[in-house]
Amino acid sequence: MDDLINPTDSIERQNEKLMTIARVLMQRVEQVTNDGGAAYAQFQRAVMLEDQVRARTRDLERALDLLNQSNAQLSIATREAETARATLTGAIETIQEGFGLFDADDRMVLCNSRFGMFMPEMKALLLPGLSFYDYVRAASRSSALELPRELNPDQWADRRRRRHGDSHAVFNVALKGDRWIQVSEHRTNAGQTVILQTDITDVMRQERRERERILDHQSRLIAATLEHLDQGVCVFDEAGVLVAWNSRVREILSLPVKLLRAGTPLDAILKATRDFSWSELSVEEIAAWVARKDARPPLRFDLSQDAGSILKVHARETPDRGLVFSITDVTAERHAAQELLRAKETLERRVVERTLELEDALSAAERANASKTRFVAAASHDLLQPLSAAKLFISSLPGEPQGVAMIGERALSALTSVETMLEALLDISKLETAEYAFDVEPVDLGKLLRKLGDEFAPLAAQKGLGFRVVPGVATIETDPGYFRRIVQNLIANAIRHTASGRVLVGTRRRGQMVRVEIRDTGPGIPEDQQEEIFKEFHQLKSRASASEGLGLGLAIVERACARLGHPLGLVSIPGRGSCFSVTAQRAKETGRQENGFPGSGAAGGRGRGKMILLVDDDRDMREALSVSLRSLGHRVMSAGSGDEALARLAAAGERPEMLILDFRIGETETAFDLLPRIQAAIGRTPCCLLTADRGHDVIDGARARGIPILFKPTDLAALAEVVGG
Repeated sequence: MDDLINPTDSIERQNEKLMTIARVLMQRVEQVTNDGGAAYAQFQRAVMLEDQVRARTRDLERALDLLNQSNAQLSIATREAETARATLTGAIETIQEGFGLFDADDRMVLCNSRFGMFMPEMKALLLPGLSFYDYVRAASRSSALELPRELNPDQWADRRRRRHGDSHAVFNVALKGDRWIQVSEHRTNAGQTVILQTDITDVMRQERRERERILDHQSRLIAATLEHLDQGVCVFDEAGVLVAWNSRVREILSLPVKLLRAGTPLDAILKATRDFSWSELSVEEIAAWVARKDARPPLRFDLSQDAGSILKVHARETPDRGLVFSITDVTAERHAAQELLRAKETLERRVVERTLELEDALSAAERANASKTRFVAAASHDLLQPLSAAKLFISSLPGEPQGVAMIGERALSALTSVETMLEALLDISKLETAEYAFDVEPVDLGKLLRKLGDEFAPLAAQKGLGFRVVPGVATIETDPGYFRRIVQNLIANAIRHTASGRVLVGTRRRGQMVRVEIRDTGPGIPEDQQEEIFKEFHQLKSRASASEGLGLGLAIVERACARLGHPLGLVSIPGRGSCFSVTAQRAKETGRQENGFPGSGAAGGRGRGKMILLVDDDRDMREALSVSLRSLGHRVMSAGSGDEALARLAAAGERPEMLILDFRIGETETAFDLLPRIQAAIGRTPCCLLTADRGHDVIDGARARGIPILFKPTDLAALAEVVGG
């Protein structure tokens, strides 16, 4: 059956075969007449077969219709595809860029004529089916390609293929003749690759011109900036030649102008700095650092000159392996740092010195406190003893009318001992006060020694000692009161401790220095005791009575000499005697009086019988002074206040020739306040200040007004010297 009916036959041929089959079957049926049932059955089968053939024919007709429709649609699609391809080809040809399309298997599908316009030798290769690997390999060997200096064709091709693996890539390719193309690769969703090639030569050239313009502007800006820097700056490229610098470099390094120009090698500039002293590094070490092939770490070092300038140099590598040197003049900073260091050391030294001074002051305060404690302990007995004796002597006067003179003499001696002890205490107190100021002035040493000789001669004669003073002629610079006390204590000490023999006081000149020596033939002082005798309340032998003193004389001498800067000496041989000495600076003669009371001589020159105005708010003191002055032959007008003094002056018919004023008169008035009031009433009159206040304000105020001071407690001799009686 398959041979009778062939689906590839035309419809007419198939119908013809079916009609032939039907006719043969009818003839077969008519010939078989002897078996009507079998024939009928065959007839039925033939009818069924005809129906099947007819149905198959209809199916074939429908399939043929569908095939014809498919062929028609395929023809339409083919025409449309050809039209679309032509349209696409025409479209990509209109694109100004080179266009290439590779399928998912990296085979070229199509490209336009501009795709290889910069590489003419590749035109023959740019055909559908070209693999991307062959395309890149051919491009890497094109004569139009400008390979980078560090790459060969294979390396360039390998780098290009690696970029092909990115989903999106854009990069520039340099061509010969200063031409450039930009290559853009894009991956589609179907895995295809679209490559665009754009001519960017004009853009690159414009960018280059703009970059050169910007670089030129930046170069000028950088040059201007460098010129405004305090540091010297010079820049070298990777070859080690000078490309930029400022004028500060020439000033700092004192380089010749011809050396600072573009192209000067670094070695030449390093050689020009050999006159500098290099710290930490040498020129050779710098050269070795410059020659390193690996990354060069930053360098810091100093340069210095004999003139004293100090330069700080910083050297750094730039990203392109160039070098930048910055040079800073740090002379002022280094000198300032040295000054700060010296100031720090000085401050530390002063702190140490101040600490030592404070420790000394503390020790002195502790010694002073101990001295005061010892004084209180000693004074509780030694001061009360002569006071008690004086009280007993005075209380016995009514019962001893025949011995008034002797009792009065002994009472006076006891009170004199008390006065001496109090004066010694005051001297020690002042000498331990650091703020106490001495009144240093020229002093006639000969006159001073003659007075002391007159004072001590009776005491030496009473003990049966030979006593001699050789005053000499010299004027020294010292405090007259304290120098007198120094020599007086040394003479008194020599007489007190010399049982027999003699005491000699004299002077020796040594250049600009004068030394006063007090020699005695006393028992001498053992060497181990020569320092102890200058301590307070120390005596080598216990005294018989308080009239001998508290043992403060040599302590006062030692401290006064130390404060005045007068060297104190002692040479002693046990059993043969001692020699104390004190040395002072010589001074020119000034004609100034050395007794500490300017103008007293003029007062004394008038002799006895002066009218003296005495103002003191203490009644007992006022009466005692009045009695003393009258005993000297003077007339006294006394008052207890300033107003009383002015009232008595107004009522008196006689003008006083001298004023003796207590410093503190009442609670509010002082002698400095009262004196102008009195002088306004009677005119300028010689005046003496009487006070127990030894403060600076009192002493300086009196000195400024030209007023002598008589310190309490006083005695008749001092009073007579002041008023001239």
